[in-house]
Amino acid sequence: MFWPVLEDSVNSILAPGMRVRHPNQPEWGIGQVQSVIGARITVNFEHAGKVVINGDVITLDLIA
Repeated sequence: MFWPVLEDSVNSILAPGMRVRHPNQPEWGIGQVQSVIGARITVNFEHAGKVVINGDVITLDLIA
C-alpha cells in the first residue's frame, strides 16, 4: 500500500526508519531510510544495499 502524496514531494516528510521504494529501480526491493540530510537520503535496500539518493532528482515511494 502506498501513502497518498499530500505535499509536493514525499521526500520532505521522510525520516529514519520509514520504508520506501525507488520508483525507477523496483528490483532493489523495499528500503529503509537510514538518514535524511537536506536532499541526500540514505536508504538501505533489500537487494541493492546502502544507496544515497538525491531527493531533488528522485521522489521515493512511501510504503505503509
